[in-house]
Amino acid sequence: MAKVTMEGLGEAECADGRRLVLCIEDAGGDILHRCGGNARCTTCRVDIIDGDAGPMTDAEAAKLATLGDISASLRLSCQVQVREDLTVRVLRQLRDNPDMGDPGPRPIEWPAEGPLPPD
Repeated sequence: MAKVTMEGLGEAECADGRRLVLCIEDAGGDILHRCGGNARCTTCRVDIIDGDAGPMTDAEAAKLATLGDISASLRLSCQVQVREDLTVRVLRQLRDNPDMGDPGPRPIEWPAEGPLPPD
């Protein structure tokens, strides 16, 4: 189990290989995920403050590239599989976007081993 510290939101234990977005949401963290965890939007983006979030998926790199000049610490939480302790800043929250009504469809769980499957 890894510890995920969400700046300003609290901490949570996260099973090895679990999607970061689900760890944040299940811990009561307010995070958007409008595309349901498919790397098709950027609403679940986080800033990795501390820890290694692992390699980017091709889909994540392609989607983040559409944002232009971004920092190396910016990640899509739907594509990050938690493997070690992380400290993150959630950048898009429902409380800041109430017109959206809800955070989006819940991303599905992936197996704890191996990379996320392609779209």
